[in-house]
Amino acid sequence: MTATQYSLVGDIGGTNARLALVERGSVRPHAIKVLSCGDYNNLDGAVRDYLARVGVAGVGEACLAVASPMRGTQVRMTNNHWRFDTEEVRQQFGWSAFKVMNDFTAMALGVPHVADGQLVHVCGGPGDSRRPRLVMGPGTGLGVSGLVPIRQGWVPLMTEGGHVDFAPTDDTEMAVLRILKARFGRVSVERILCGQGLLNLYQAHAEIQGVPAPLDAPEKITSAALNNTDALACHTLRHFCELLGRVAGNAVLTLGSTGGVFLCGGILPRFLDFFLESPFRNGFEDKGRMRPLLEFTPVYVVTEPYTGLLGAAEALGNPEV
Repeated sequence: MTATQYSLVGDIGGTNARLALVERGSVRPHAIKVLSCGDYNNLDGAVRDYLARVGVAGVGEACLAVASPMRGTQVRMTNNHWRFDTEEVRQQFGWSAFKVMNDFTAMALGVPHVADGQLVHVCGGPGDSRRPRLVMGPGTGLGVSGLVPIRQGWVPLMTEGGHVDFAPTDDTEMAVLRILKARFGRVSVERILCGQGLLNLYQAHAEIQGVPAPLDAPEKITSAALNNTDALACHTLRHFCELLGRVAGNAVLTLGSTGGVFLCGGILPRFLDFFLESPFRNGFEDKGRMRPLLEFTPVYVVTEPYTGLLGAAEALGNPEV
């Protein structure tokens, strides 16, 4: 097979670069390699090393999903040292096209290509496949995107939905808001619904209850909750799940996304059984007169680890991106 029959796709975060090949007309990545960004001075070095590892001299085009904002052709990675100009890289490798997109937009575009076996049903009815889909993911931050159906595919929505205001619903949550407001000023839902947010929530609950907060990292809180060795950690993780449900339900009402909610990212699959037994559903459906709409909307956890690569492959042939 000639080089131009391959395309390069990638999902690049602060720590790792996931790279793969796709054949023309396909969205299924293969020859997936996970490279450490710290091992390379810049993107071009990682691409060269990847192509050498998989034994391909070159590719015809490329699409990368990156966890960073873009200004024109300039990309400055948020959490690593890579800086590059997309047109310079395209010319350097002789690609006919080089697309760079937001990582969560790629995540959204990948969702329709995820196999049914990689979708875990959480709650909700059949939904309406003709309506938009909501794609959310707590990770380093809180990613929020949407997919709007068109005749031949989907248009992804690039949003900053993770930065909407945190809206308390009871006295405890009012106290959480007061504590976090003293620390951060304005409190967005991302201050709670992400890795660092879980730690923020844990510390707030400790202050409310007047008890120590010995755990100092989100993974420690999750582990203690799963092992039932820390009552505060268990209480916090349950509340985290309920608040994620409330925010997802609010977003469904805003977007009209009865086509379904797809919860992506690496956090939820780590405690999937806990999540499925959590108050997420209560938070999601607790919308007063709109409860029937939420009960109709299906919610899934996406366990496919390379959803972003599927989305980058989809973007290569999607003129709406």
